[in-house]
Amino acid sequence: MPRSIYLYSLLSVITLIYSCREKETSVKKAKPVPTERMDFSTIKGITYHEVKRRFSNGLSFDSMGFQQEPSWIIQFKSNDTIAAYSPQRNRMQHFYLHYDHGDVYNFAKEWFRIKNFNKDSISMQRLYVSNKEIAKDVRSDVNLTFYAEDYIKNTLKTTAAELQKPSARDTAFIKSLSETANRFPTDENKVFAGRQPAQLIPNSKLIKVEKISSVDVLNGKTEAYDYLYPSYRVVIKKAYKDFGYSFTVFVNEKGKLSLGTFSGAIPEYREVRKKVLEGIIDVYLQNLLIIKPGTTLGIPHASLITVSVKGIKAAE
Repeated sequence: MPRSIYLYSLLSVITLIYSCREKETSVKKAKPVPTERMDFSTIKGITYHEVKRRFSNGLSFDSMGFQQEPSWIIQFKSNDTIAAYSPQRNRMQHFYLHYDHGDVYNFAKEWFRIKNFNKDSISMQRLYVSNKEIAKDVRSDVNLTFYAEDYIKNTLKTTAAELQKPSARDTAFIKSLSETANRFPTDENKVFAGRQPAQLIPNSKLIKVEKISSVDVLNGKTEAYDYLYPSYRVVIKKAYKDFGYSFTVFVNEKGKLSLGTFSGAIPEYREVRKKVLEGIIDVYLQNLLIIKPGTTLGIPHASLITVSVKGIKAAE
């Protein structure tokens, strides 16, 4: 056998052996999925505060402007009972800790994968479950980190509120999104929801504004819907005529309004409707309101809102 072929064969065998050993090592290092209920007795009675809630990329925000906000306070009471803080009742509330399979549990009407736990911290993944199937998409891409009260106070020497603040990476991400949105303030694919939505503040008695809540817990619309899809009801007195329209409006970083989308006009009258709505924006909304743009982490940026405008010709 020629020497070059022999060396090539030897190297191939060595590479194969190393590769197999590397695979064996990685398999050994992989954490096995539990086959039965976990034992939480070692952390019984410890109060944990959720200090981080992030996507798998390490960010608390997504490109729509949705923010993952840590809020849970939990305490394991036994292997089948957990207490969680209820803001509505201002106290810890007990829940049955339902074991499903592997590392998957349910409490407080939420599904979780409990990854790790010790006296200082707990890490979980919140899961979206439908028809007994765990979604493998972004709906289950929510990672929670909890720290024990004692660990926060005596080891980290800080507070849960301080740890819950958005990270430097979050700030850099929002700055980048804002720069893009402000370059294209009328592009629905570039603007994003302000964590603090745009404000429409009347500066005349001729106009009234009401922010409409879209929260509908029964249909899965959480509090986040109020800033992701901000909607306003506007009533204008002494309008040029009685009218009622609903449409979307772009609000740029300086508070300038531009017409977005609208419906209800037959094709041949679409341009007429467009000019009417632009007139309502320019004559009434822009002049009778103080417009404050949406902001995220204190950064003003272009965003999209929905308005339902009612015009009343006669004075009330």
